[in-house]
Amino acid sequence: MCKHKFYIGYQIMMKSNFFKYVFIVFVVVIMVFAIYKIRTDEEAKAQMQQTQAIESEQSKVREINLGIAEYDTMNPITSTNKNVQDIQKLIYEPLVDLTTEYKAEPCLASEWAKQTDTSYIIKLREGVKWSNGKEFTAKDVRFTIDRLKDTQSIYSYNVSEIIQVEVVDDYTLKITLEKEVPFFEYNLIFPIVAEEGYSNESIPLGTGKYKIIQETAENIVLEKNQEWWGTEKTKLSLEKITINKFASLGEMYNSFKIGNVDVISTDNNNLQEYIGKIGYNEKKIQGREHTFLVLNTQNNFLSSTKVRKAISYSLDRDNIVSSVFTNSYYKSDFPLGYGSWLYQLQDTSQDYNPEQAKQELSDEGWTYLNRNWQRNITTTTSTNNRYNRYSRYRTRRSTQILQFNLLVKASDANKVAVAENIKEQLANQGIIINIVQAGDSQYSSSLDSKSYDIALCSIYTSANPSMETFFGSNNLANYTNDEVTELIKEVKNTTDETVLKEDYKKIAEIYKSEAPYISLYSNNYSVVYSASLIGDFSPNWFSSFYNVETWAK
Repeated sequence: MCKHKFYIGYQIMMKSNFFKYVFIVFVVVIMVFAIYKIRTDEEAKAQMQQTQAIESEQSKVREINLGIAEYDTMNPITSTNKNVQDIQKLIYEPLVDLTTEYKAEPCLASEWAKQTDTSYIIKLREGVKWSNGKEFTAKDVRFTIDRLKDTQSIYSYNVSEIIQVEVVDDYTLKITLEKEVPFFEYNLIFPIVAEEGYSNESIPLGTGKYKIIQETAENIVLEKNQEWWGTEKTKLSLEKITINKFASLGEMYNSFKIGNVDVISTDNNNLQEYIGKIGYNEKKIQGREHTFLVLNTQNNFLSSTKVRKAISYSLDRDNIVSSVFTNSYYKSDFPLGYGSWLYQLQDTSQDYNPEQAKQELSDEGWTYLNRNWQRNITTTTSTNNRYNRYSRYRTRRSTQILQFNLLVKASDANKVAVAENIKEQLANQGIIINIVQAGDSQYSSSLDSKSYDIALCSIYTSANPSMETFFGSNNLANYTNDEVTELIKEVKNTTDETVLKEDYKKIAEIYKSEAPYISLYSNNYSVVYSASLIGDFSPNWFSSFYNVETWAK
């Protein structure tokens, strides 16, 4: 009986285990099938995405349309059209190029070395060819420099201090300057043209990514330069560029609006009035025109750092930009603030701070009374009586008012409006400003002779980061500072990027804390792209066409 029960129990247990095994196998099969299905679906999806990507890539239009208004010539030596010069960077290359952060980098020159203050050795990149397949050599560079010195070109300034170009060999040049030019390598950004077949009336050969294959009265057609030397040669996916010629900017804007032009660059602050607000993407760039106040440090009051700082603290640059330029310009705090790789300082301690302005003047002995800053002075003079051997002394007390003349060019309506804004802002702080509107010649002569208290000035900044204009000998502010002088010397004679950045940080700090100049604003430069255009867009005021080879529609 017991055996029988044991046997039955054993059978039940075996059946139970059997169903467990079957269930486990079933689950495993399901899991394997699910994993297989997921992997299969993922592979199919990946394959589909790859196919779609290939089809999408193949369907892209490898052609773009550009525009030029008031076209003159594609010869970079003789063209005076800014828009043409920008497009020429697709066809011609310089010895030294600039990155998007305005940093010098090798292009046709592989390296350069400063031998003395006035001489440089330039090593050229080997294996470079002109678009016709002929070899690029040092003779072409010397020829280009000679043409720029003989021609009234926009690039003539770049070579103005060069007095000799010696061809050492096919890939080496020695350049001698008339005088020292700080950061001279930044002057080598002019386009190099081929000597062979050159004439002022013809379009010379280039070494760039694209070459001209056709020119008519209506347009110019570029295609990929198969001889281009660049390591990105295989990535030149943009096949064709058509440059349409227009009689006026208005015509070009209209063509962009209807989709016949893909890219335009301009400093026109009223661009939306011409092209509307939709159908395109815009990149805004801080432009080259830098506007600032010069504070003449030889002025009795402005010789005081505290008075200069008080003026700086009293000015709201945001107010100037919004009131005068309806926020279409950029507030600026340093001449290299346009995006230079050497200016990374984000210090805001010298920004608008009216309470600190009052403190600076109080510390200097000024008193705020009757809505003006005043201070009493006592002067003693001697009076000699010829009948009396003893001298007599006369004491006089007088009151000084903190007031200055502000020089501004009368023909520049925007500058006059800025001067009026500054006058109003400083009046609210108790500092009196008398605006002196000067004609063009009088304005220039006043700057030359430094016959002003404060002057409202603008300069077109260069990619060259030299600060000689502001701190060199005979600078506009009559400002001297031994530490700055040493820093200026050091940055001219080092290539150590860490040292350069640290030195420029110190220069910027002194520029702000000592306030011999007060930066106000920079103009706006815009590059607009059709919404159908895709690619990597990283323009600056030097070039609109970084990474152009990746663009497509």
